[in-house]
Amino acid sequence: MSQINVLRLTGRSQAVSSAGVTIKEMAARPRVVVVGGGFGGLGAVRKLAGAPFDVLVIDRNNYHLFTPLLYQVASALLDPSEIAYPLRALMRRVGNADFLLAEVTGVDLAARTVTTDHGVEPYDYLVLAPGSVSNFFGIPGLAEKAHPLKTLGEALSLRNDVLRTFEAARWEPDASRRRALLTFAVVGGGPTGIEYAGALAELLPVLRRDYRGHLDVGEARILLLEAADRLLGGFDSESARHALETLQRKGVEVLLGSAVKGVSSGVVELASGEVVSCGTVVWTAGVEANVLGFGLGRPAAHRTLVVEPTLQLPGHPEVFVVGDLAFVAGPDGRALPMLAPVAMQQGHHAARAIRSLASGVAVRPFRYVDRGIMATIGRNSAIVELRRFHFRGFVGWVLWLGLHLLLLIGFRSRFVALLNWAWDYFFYDRPIRLIVRAGERPQA
Repeated sequence: MSQINVLRLTGRSQAVSSAGVTIKEMAARPRVVVVGGGFGGLGAVRKLAGAPFDVLVIDRNNYHLFTPLLYQVASALLDPSEIAYPLRALMRRVGNADFLLAEVTGVDLAARTVTTDHGVEPYDYLVLAPGSVSNFFGIPGLAEKAHPLKTLGEALSLRNDVLRTFEAARWEPDASRRRALLTFAVVGGGPTGIEYAGALAELLPVLRRDYRGHLDVGEARILLLEAADRLLGGFDSESARHALETLQRKGVEVLLGSAVKGVSSGVVELASGEVVSCGTVVWTAGVEANVLGFGLGRPAAHRTLVVEPTLQLPGHPEVFVVGDLAFVAGPDGRALPMLAPVAMQQGHHAARAIRSLASGVAVRPFRYVDRGIMATIGRNSAIVELRRFHFRGFVGWVLWLGLHLLLLIGFRSRFVALLNWAWDYFFYDRPIRLIVRAGERPQA
């Protein structure tokens, strides 16, 4: 999803597009601008396909990213092209939509314009779906020393770091320094944390064959640090227990009640005073809404924006806030989670609401339908909670595979992902063990 700078209210009296066309000169068809090509933004665009609107999607990345599988890129199982899909190709399928590769730097609510680093884009309706970023909660050293796992670049950086760590350990003569180097601390016992810890544990047997006596991969330690007294806070207690036991069978050391106080080079300090030496720290313990919302409305927890029950920005019915940026209370009074299904349903609702507004029909409140949650813990083991029906172990894993195959965009992505999963399952191999360094751009 797009990374957005803090918005500014510019107070322009006349809106000018990047092509130099004023609002008065625009075509009669209403123009919908969607900020963010993630689950929420794409959900809105798809529901506007074929409608009498001109849709423009703005994102700083030229691809839609299937974030639930980022950890598999970071653990050398999937290639980036299998979880990312070009936004221009998606817009071509929609027909009445276009894409602009740009960074949003401002929104003028009065003039109804979005300012980007390539110019100003006017809108009749605006959908804000910029997504979320990692939240480090002000913990000293965390942002500088830990690997977050929210973007494709971060996943590739983590994969590079893990593989480089084993190469460095191959040449390290000091046993204590080598063991510290091969200690991986994953912070956060939510779905992303347990998924990555399990995937990393299953990478170790592959690397053991690679080094064949030149390095004792058995010295590697994977620590999962969770501040609470249980894993998977959003799941039931039996699912949490199953996840704990599965991770322990895979060799992951789970440390509950272990809040991180600070991180420095090679060291994680816990709130208890304990100090853990490690070579790599992975942060999966928190996210917050993108700073796009600053200056646009009343902020809530995790930098989200308080919106109307219809997802409209208070005082601006033409503006809809969806996904991780929107603060919407569920039936229990708590904020809806920052999950892809929530963003997709809110994107669909925004599109229907825009159709209603254009037709002079009242907009209905948003109602989230909770179809369940799931997490995988590696080979043959996943947790799937579909309302009253809970599945664990192999059955849950099969359901997890099937659903994620359906959600991936494009036949090629589904086929290649399935091929890689099958290859890993039958041959215990990770096909994408590549340390990729970006080259320098030639000087003009």
